[in-house]
Amino acid sequence: MTAGRVLAVDPGTVRIGLARTDDSGTLAVPMGAVPAAPAETLVARLAAVAAQLDAKRILIGHPRRLDGTEGEEARAARDLAHQLRQVSGLPVTLVDERLTTAQAERALLAAGVRRRRRRENVDQMAAALILEQYLASSDG
Repeated sequence: MTAGRVLAVDPGTVRIGLARTDDSGTLAVPMGAVPAAPAETLVARLAAVAAQLDAKRILIGHPRRLDGTEGEEARAARDLAHQLRQVSGLPVTLVDERLTTAQAERALLAAGVRRRRRRENVDQMAAALILEQYLASSDG
């Protein structure tokens, strides 16, 4: 189990999905999404969310390719993590997020969620999956 609240961020080009741990620090709770634009204020906006939650750690989804290499999106996530670390003063961890968006999309489809609502919810669901993966790996 992790100590303190954790904020998970699923970076995207249009929306940034957010999730947080519950008060016990054991469950992932989707929080919605924030617009990726304007890029100039994104780090400050995410740091403000972390401060408002009294988060003790921030997780950033790290979208590596299936072969494990880094593309442009993974480098952007690494840069976002670096900037958030500096601005928030919190530990920021990159978490491999390969296929989390696809998993979230499949779960929403299976639940019968219509296309428009899936688009609105897939980012926060992906952030929750990133957080669940982190919680499971740091358990014990």
